[in-house]
Amino acid sequence: MDSAMGDGGKLQVGVLISGRGSNMVSIAEACAAEDFPAEVCVVISNNPKAAGLERAASMGIATAVVDHHDFDSKADFELQVQEVLEAHGTELVCLAGFMRVLSPEFCETYEGRLLNIHPALLPSFPGLNVQQAAIDYGVKFSGCTVHFVTAEVDAGPIVLQAVVPIEQDDTEDTLAARILEQEHVIYPEAVRLYGERRLELEGRRVLISAPRT
Repeated sequence: MDSAMGDGGKLQVGVLISGRGSNMVSIAEACAAEDFPAEVCVVISNNPKAAGLERAASMGIATAVVDHHDFDSKADFELQVQEVLEAHGTELVCLAGFMRVLSPEFCETYEGRLLNIHPALLPSFPGLNVQQAAIDYGVKFSGCTVHFVTAEVDAGPIVLQAVVPIEQDDTEDTLAARILEQEHVIYPEAVRLYGERRLELEGRRVLISAPRT
């Protein structure tokens, strides 16, 4: 997963959001560390009212709105998103609560450079409303997964996972809150590993190499 670095040697990360952008904030806060190998160059939302836009701006990060309602087709919408990403020199794209399914063409364009976080232990419970689905099924553990994005939703190679026990009195909201805490840990870590060029794809497996000396 080698990647050219931006100015100053830091990986340029573009983040796509649709709402509050809490995972975007966790990545941006990690990037604030001097020794972190990446920085957020732009935050893009398809929702002009997304709270995460203000949060990004308050952190000094460039923002852009690409409202999918303004386009006649998904292809036109995605082309505009891509143009904004390229204008900011984006090398890695992170989906952080981005509530649009991307086309196979977009996924192919950013193959190996497109990450997502999902609030379940994939391949179990893909899709939406997964915390309640895990409770209803009766599994004892849930968690979250950072994975590379492919054309098949929630099916790309897994980078990192964190396990969260399901308590007997958990509701969808309480479980989601505990999972979110772990999302904020492993998503920045996945970005760091990518920025350090320590991820290697071997079939479906993502291998993590030792730190370079």
